[in-house]
Amino acid sequence: MSGTHIHMAGHVVERHITRAGQGGGRDVFEYALLRVVPRVERGECINAGVVVYCRAQAYVGARTHLDEARLLALDPEADVAGVRAALGAIERHCAGGEEAGQAARDDAGRRYRWVIAPRSTVVQPGPVHTGLTTDPAAETERLLDLLVR
Repeated sequence: MSGTHIHMAGHVVERHITRAGQGGGRDVFEYALLRVVPRVERGECINAGVVVYCRAQAYVGARTHLDEARLLALDPEADVAGVRAALGAIERHCAGGEEAGQAARDDAGRRYRWVIAPRSTVVQPGPVHTGLTTDPAAETERLLDLLVR
C-alpha cells in the first residue's frame, strides 16, 4: 500500500506501508538502547546495551557492553559492579528460562515491555526505534556494535 502525503512545507512525498508478508521476508522489530546514568540528577549517560524485540519471531534479546573508563569519567565513584549486575540481569530477563526469575513464563513481548518501561534508575532504557530484519539476533549484535561499542 502506498499513498501520497503533503508536508506542511508543500513538499509531496510518497510513503509506503508494509503489511505482513510484504516485507521481502523481513519482519518489523523494535529496539531501545540501554543507558547508564551514574548520577541521575545530572542526566549524563553512556550507552551500555541494546534490547531488540521482534513480535513475528517471538524474539526478545539484550546484549550489553560496559565501557568502564567512560562510566568512571562521568562519575569516579560509580558502582561498576552494580551496573554490571543490572545489565546482566536485563540480559537474563530477556533470554527467559529459569534465569529470568519470575519472568520465566512471560512471553517475549511482556519481557520486552518490562525492560523498556521508563524508570529513574542508574540503568535506563532509551526511546524505542523500529526497523525491518530477517534475523533479530544478528540485528541485536549489529546494533550493539554500531551504537554501543
